[in-house]
Amino acid sequence: MGSAVMRPEAAIEGRELVRALRRAQRRQRWRAAALTLPLVVFLLVFFFVPLVALLVRGVENPEVADALPATSRALQGWDGHQAPPDAAYAALVADLYAIEDTAHAGALARRLNSEAPGARSLIMGTYRAIRSTPPTPQQARQALLELDVRWAELAYWQAIAKNTQRWTPDYLLAAVDWRRDVDGRLQRLPPEEAVFGDILMRTFAISAVVTLVALVLAYPLAYWLSTLPARQANLLLILVLLPFWTSVLVRIAAWIVLLQNNGLINRALQHLGLIDTPLPLLFNRSGVVIAMVHILLPFMILPLYSVMKTVPANLMRAAVSLGSHPWAAFVRVYWPQTYPGVAAGCLLVFITSIGYYVTPALLGGASDQMLSYYIAQYTNVEVNWGMACALGTVLLAATLVLFALYRRVARGGLSLG
Repeated sequence: MGSAVMRPEAAIEGRELVRALRRAQRRQRWRAAALTLPLVVFLLVFFFVPLVALLVRGVENPEVADALPATSRALQGWDGHQAPPDAAYAALVADLYAIEDTAHAGALARRLNSEAPGARSLIMGTYRAIRSTPPTPQQARQALLELDVRWAELAYWQAIAKNTQRWTPDYLLAAVDWRRDVDGRLQRLPPEEAVFGDILMRTFAISAVVTLVALVLAYPLAYWLSTLPARQANLLLILVLLPFWTSVLVRIAAWIVLLQNNGLINRALQHLGLIDTPLPLLFNRSGVVIAMVHILLPFMILPLYSVMKTVPANLMRAAVSLGSHPWAAFVRVYWPQTYPGVAAGCLLVFITSIGYYVTPALLGGASDQMLSYYIAQYTNVEVNWGMACALGTVLLAATLVLFALYRRVARGGLSLG
């Protein structure tokens, strides 16, 4: 009877206990969310928002649509192969006269000049003439043709008509050496105009060479560090991390001193009798690779070392004691265990390499510049943000593909381990 009387009270206490546990779990979740909130805000403000802006600007095309709205409407039914109607000339005169800020006219001129060479001088000359003495709509065609006979050429009107839409794939297409013709069909650029495909391949080739050289140098060093006692390994790791405490520009300047014809390296080789004339190590591909490997080597050593420390040291000894050759034991037993470290190190070095700008710019020649150099060129010199963002989007896509490959290789390496 007593136990029967106590059962409802026990059930009530159990439900209260469950509710208390749930409240405690919710508080823990909210506390954890509050602790991670600053990091989330930081990533949102300084990573995701600029990333979205980059992607949007790579397909945004506001210059013509904002500066020439009436001209855009007048050219909507134009086929692009006949002379534009008189209304288009009148609309162009009205639109140019309505532009009060010279900077807006300059942005329009730069955008059209990227489509039709010579459009910059045509637009700016016409803009200044119209702002001083605007013609009437009935005299628009004759006034423009008298001002500059190039207004009779279809190429400039085609460039205007092609860019009347606020959103365009032209920047992304140009970044991979494609374009749209007058009728909107996709076509590959001719070999003499196709440059970004070669630049992208050059970027990948330099990054691949740097990654391979860094792996060859870092793997035995990381293995040696993993076999040392903790105190010695920590001391040597400090030496590995020492380059991080020096500015990249300082290290590049030091390599310029070392690699020049009268530098320390060439003088040492000549003193040893290994060479008769100085080796060309500066302002070419060799100097770029040497300096980039020196800068990025720690990014390869650290992942390899962290993985090698987890590999049992007795695996190799067990394989050798069972009759395996040491080299065969290394290839079949030890090397597969380090797949995750190899994949992580190669990913870090390769992705960092494809975005390098300063080192190739200072140590390389004209044929050694990577894609980031041209992104900076379009940003700072050409002031063509659309093209710069499109090239940045290509680099971002390459990074995401490489990260997906890394996840697959690392997963395979872990399963083998």
